Amino acid sequence: MRVANLKGRLVVVTGDPGHEIAQDVEKASGGRFGPDPQGVYQDWGAFTTWAATAGWEMGSPFSADDLGSPVPAPRQVFAIGLNYGEHAAEAGYDAPTTTPPVFTKFPSCITGPRAAIEIPQGGHVDWEVELVVVIGRHAHRVSAGDAFDCIAGYSVGQDISERVLQMAATPPQFSMGKSLPGFGPVGPWLVTLDELADPDDLELGCAINGEPVQLGRTSNLIFSVPALVATLSASTPLLPGDVIFTGTPSGVGIGRDPQRWLADGDVLTSHVEGIGELRNRMFAATPSTT
Repeated sequence: MRVANLKGRLVVVTGDPGHEIAQDVEKASGGRFGPDPQGVYQDWGAFTTWAATAGWEMGSPFSADDLGSPVPAPRQVFAIGLNYGEHAAEAGYDAPTTTPPVFTKFPSCITGPRAAIEIPQGGHVDWEVELVVVIGRHAHRVSAGDAFDCIAGYSVGQDISERVLQMAATPPQFSMGKSLPGFGPVGPWLVTLDELADPDDLELGCAINGEPVQLGRTSNLIFSVPALVATLSASTPLLPGDVIFTGTPSGVGIGRDPQRWLADGDVLTSHVEGIGELRNRMFAATPSTT
């Protein structure tokens, strides 16, 4: 099942790629489930049970430009650093072996799959394509073996990072540099795990203006999705609708020689196999007149 946010309303997407149809959940359920895309995660079990046998008869085509994030207002957004060995190496670190590095992105940075993203003057704005995990039920002290039962589904994400701000303090202030408005695009929809042939092995990558810059597979994660859910939930409860950015493969701008940054007008396209793609255009911040 593909669950999406269409102009702020909760929809289920049916149909083949290129011929998708949006099914309005509130209308299809006769009001049993509301229109709020974020609110559905509070009742995820009942929703998926209903959706499995729902009759989809009122759908209509839609423009991908009208899609928002399938998780527009999570209460908690976790992100994992150095979770691919080659990315750790390009960043100049040893790969973690016992505990994943964890930081947070502020929920206000979340945006949609086609959103235009403002890049600040004088910044070094980098890209990091990631598999995003969305939590489907309250999870506290969950074992890795039970982790998939707590997951609503997967989506595509970009952990966009402003490296000047990130490195401005000692130690680096990861959350600040990674939480500017729009620096967390997620989408194009959430895909439930039963739709994926192997949820542990998905290709992911991104391109700038059509030029590939990252390509990897989630099977190369140092800490798998179940391990991440277990580790995070051991310390803090994971709440329905929470988001986990699981880490990025190699190929980011800061690891290149010469280094490369996103520029005004660049189109950043990001994909995860079996889920879909983001297409975000960068635009320069308006110069200050003061």
